[in-house]
Amino acid sequence: MSLLYRNLFQLTSQVLKRTSFRNIATTKHLWDNYEGDGKTTVSILNREYQHLIMIDTVSDFGFRLNNGIFVVGPMAVFPRTIMQWDVDSVENMTIDSLSLFTLLEPKLDIFILGTGDKHVIPKPEILKFLKSKKISVEILATEKACATFNFLNVEGRCVAGAFLPPKEVTIFESELVKLQHPDNVPESGYIT
Repeated sequence: MSLLYRNLFQLTSQVLKRTSFRNIATTKHLWDNYEGDGKTTVSILNREYQHLIMIDTVSDFGFRLNNGIFVVGPMAVFPRTIMQWDVDSVENMTIDSLSLFTLLEPKLDIFILGTGDKHVIPKPEILKFLKSKKISVEILATEKACATFNFLNVEGRCVAGAFLPPKEVTIFESELVKLQHPDNVPESGYIT
């Protein structure tokens, strides 16, 4: 059995090395630490708030979280919990696939739906269902949805999200250099 796990781990490692990642940067200004010299202090929230689930990177295979876990495929995410989400596209989303989000107590302040590469509106019956349950919905492309989830989670809002991985990930030149030279990436997996 351990040989099977070792082979699965090696295969996963090879796939992840060839995967394109896009960092989700979430920062905040610390006005209470302002010293008057005109400089703004920036904190990387994903590292500061390790007791909360936050999304660090998005790839075409899934999501890397601030606790080091890599979620393959679509996911449902809550402030301290993640789950696989069995939906492959916005078109195949059903009322049943969203029913979990209506059962939560306390009620959600906001539900964030990450629709992949582009902002795609779900079927009208989906939106009508969420509205009937008095759930506010923010529909965004996945990369923006992840950043919004991180921000609202740090604010302490009662937030949940359902995210579909994008089919393509845009990488900036500075990130590409870091991917081509993995020696520059720290062991934590964070690309800084």
